[in-house]
Order: sequence, then structure tokens, then C-alpha cells
Amino acid sequence: MAQPRISAYLPPDIDPTKAPLAFGRRALPKLNEELQSPELLTQQQALMALCDLVHDPEKVYQAIALGFLDNLKTLLVHHDQTVRQKTTEVLSIVALHSIGRQGLIQSEVISALTGLLDDPVDICRKNTHRIFDMMAKLPEGAGGVLWAGLIPPLVLKLKTELDEIQELILDTLSNCLRVDVSEALAAGVVTVLKEKLSHPSTAIRSKAAWVLLEISSHAEGKIAVCKEGVIPVLVSLLEDTQPEVQVNTTGALMFAAVAPQGRSSAMGAEAIPPLLKLVAEETSKARLNAIKTLTLLAELPEGRQTLLDHKDTFQRYLDDPSEAVQRAAQIAITVIEWKP
Repeated sequence: MAQPRISAYLPPDIDPTKAPLAFGRRALPKLNEELQSPELLTQQQALMALCDLVHDPEKVYQAIALGFLDNLKTLLVHHDQTVRQKTTEVLSIVALHSIGRQGLIQSEVISALTGLLDDPVDICRKNTHRIFDMMAKLPEGAGGVLWAGLIPPLVLKLKTELDEIQELILDTLSNCLRVDVSEALAAGVVTVLKEKLSHPSTAIRSKAAWVLLEISSHAEGKIAVCKEGVIPVLVSLLEDTQPEVQVNTTGALMFAAVAPQGRSSAMGAEAIPPLLKLVAEETSKARLNAIKTLTLLAELPEGRQTLLDHKDTFQRYLDDPSEAVQRAAQIAITVIEWKP
């Protein structure tokens, strides 16, 4: 069912007039003082002006040097929703810049944002998750999310959040789980992701498959994916009409099939026919992953026997324009033709 888009517009009773700015270097110091003002309107106007300024990386550098981040951290728990909204908006813009992300890490802003996971205002939560997403793109940022103990609550929020926010959570998890999967597995992430594979949103199905790919790149993740019965669901998604879903699904299936139980589960789910179909479609972005997955299935006697009748499918790609596809096709043929 369609969901309303999260609006970033301010409440109708808020005066959007921006605070007048001093010229030159006096602008940021003045705004820093206004952020600490006891006057609500002054704080709101200062935040609105700051939202404009921090699009400039130089201004971000200056703001961090002036200690803005400490003041912004205190405003994250402000009673006024507009202050919280504009504060998270400022921080989300700061997180777009490399110098900004480093500043957020050093100022431990990630931990300060945890209280906004349950904020009653949708846009505050969305801005918060935007920041987590941007931070997790850096290894130290992903480590910061893990260190802050955010993985279990993020997994929990996947069950209840709005679709727009679920997409951001999945992006954050995909980067964090490259570092460590133990907390996510303990929080039941595989079961939640299994449900998301059937979500009506293409983006959520695709991103859920991508997170499962990251999970399956770890040994303990492969075990969990097989144990929770995810592979038959992945196999059913091979026939999804959306190319990005197919690509991520075949990738997740490929990593899971590295484990013996993963290959057995894929064979039991009759993965070979839809995988062969993807290989035969020359325009399919999932073709390379499909070839590699079939190569893994060919390591099973029943898989090899089935694929012997389809060698011509792989031989067709020995002269493919993509060198990666050529190599994968050659390896597949070698495995299929192997005799004990």
C-alpha cells in the first residue's frame, strides 16, 4: 500500500524568515551564539540560516572549528520539533562533506542521535537515518554506528518504519555488516530481511537482497541464511521483473551457495532453470552472478548432470565483450565437464 511522502516543510505556525547575517567571518560566530540563545525564534532562525551556509565545505570546516557540533548536539533533545528538525537537517548536510563526516565522528554525534530513533516527527527520524547512512559509508563511521549499539534498534525499526526510512536503514546496514554481522544476526536480521524480500517496493526488495549478500559474505552469515530458509525465497526472486532486484538476488544466492548447505538448498529450490534464463538474457545485469552461481551448483553431482545439457549456453559467452563474463563462462564449462 502506498505511503505518504515525508514532508520537510515546517509547521504552518513557524515564521520562516531567516536571521539576518553579518558579513564575512562574523556570520558563523554570530550564529553560534544565537544557537545558545534562550529565545526559541532566534534559535530557529539561526538554524535556518545555518542550513544554507553548510552547503559550502569551507563553511563546514569553519563551523566545526568554532565548536558548532557541540551546540547542535544539545539541540537534538530540544522540546521544539522545528529546532530538532532543522538541527538534524544541518547535520545531514554536514554529513555530505568529507570534512563534515570526520567532524561528526570526532564529536561522537552518532551516539547523540540515538534518542531520535523514536522521535514523533517523521522528518526528524528521516534526517537522522540520512546521517547514519552517510556516516556508515566510511569504515570509521560504520564502526561508530556499531560502537553506539545501533544495530539491534535499526533491525527492529525495519519492522515498523515508513518505507522511505526503511530504505535508509537497509543502506546503513549494508555498510555496517561489512565490518561485523554478529550483533545483527543476534537481533534476528535474517528473519526480518526474509520478509522484506516480498515487499511491494522494488527499492526495499533490492536493498534487502543486497544486505543479505553482505551477510552471506561472512561464514556465520551463510549459516544463518541457510538455517532461516531464505534461499528458496531468493530463488523465487530470480524471476522478479526489476533488474536491480535480480542482480542483488543472484549476488546473495551466489555467496550463500559457497556453503555446501547453501548449494543443497538452492538445488532443492530448483534454482538452475531461472538462473539459466538469466544467463541466456544478454541484456541481463544479473548474468555474471548467475554464471558464477551455476558454477557453484555444478560442483554437486546432480547439478553437474543437469548443466551438461546446457554447455552451449556458457560457450556462447566465451567471446563476450566483458572479460569477466568470458572468465566466468570458461570456469563454468571446466567445472561442468569435470569427471571424478
